[in-house]
Amino acid sequence: MSEIFVIVEHRLGETRDITFEMLWKAGELAQKLSYTVTAIILGHDVKPLAENISDRADKIIIFDDERLKNFNADIHKEIIYTLIQESKPALTLIGNTSWGMELAPCLSVKTDLPLATDCIDITPKDNTFIAQRQMFNGKIFSNISFAKSEGCLLTIRAGVFPKDKIGDRKAQIIQQDFPVTDIPVKKSFIEFVETAAGDVDITQAELLISVGRGIGEEENISLIKELAEALGGVVSCSRPIVDKNWLPKYLQVGTSGKSVSPKVYIAVGISGAFQHMAGTSGAGVIIAVNKDPKAPIFRTADYGIVDDLFKIVPVLKDKILEVKKG
Repeated sequence: MSEIFVIVEHRLGETRDITFEMLWKAGELAQKLSYTVTAIILGHDVKPLAENISDRADKIIIFDDERLKNFNADIHKEIIYTLIQESKPALTLIGNTSWGMELAPCLSVKTDLPLATDCIDITPKDNTFIAQRQMFNGKIFSNISFAKSEGCLLTIRAGVFPKDKIGDRKAQIIQQDFPVTDIPVKKSFIEFVETAAGDVDITQAELLISVGRGIGEEENISLIKELAEALGGVVSCSRPIVDKNWLPKYLQVGTSGKSVSPKVYIAVGISGAFQHMAGTSGAGVIIAVNKDPKAPIFRTADYGIVDDLFKIVPVLKDKILEVKKG
């Protein structure tokens, strides 16, 4: 059991970000434990996807069949089950997405392997792996221990790990066949229906300026937008701002919004409730501006400014513009 499986998630010919995040974590664990990373791709015409991640895995196994063009848990479960039975990986990582939330429980029952869902970290300790999860909307963290010799399935929350490459790998790409026609299929794919994504995708932003209840009034949000424009960043927000209909839902960060992983996260007028901070666990540097020195956000922030945001934000904007002008 010295192998980590990563189930590659893709859609409409594109590898989804959660795949790169899982490969990063698998690579980190593999370096520490001298394990190998195996990526598994099921689909049709997926060789370009394999080439795209060939420097992030030691081995890539492809199942290419027109009947695999769209995700189907019935088929995916049977194919991945066969691979797990053959290789006995120590870990199998699956995205905590619509794919993974359907596939992982089925696979756990089929393989009789333990499953931890919506994990935000995995660490090795002695002869075990420790999977960390948040519970009760982020109020508490729970650690789940699995024996390394047992094998386990984990679904990984999107946005908690970087998408960077770890190590210098060159994957061996192996194409395998599987009798797809022998698998009983209980449902069939009809079509993709895209939700309204909005003007920006905050999960892709490298710099986020997030606004919270402390902004006071809707018209004051213009201050945050001006700061974001000066910095070249993207505006996001906490739940109270969405609840008041001051900003759209797709800009919300937190357990009921999105998990983000910017290089820099600037929180303005945000107290730092656990539900909000749960969505920022992947951020590189967190900077907080809040007039309350006891605000919980200062326990998480890397840098903090204890002052009135209506004094600080205009000064920050002016200084940034001044520096830009040279």
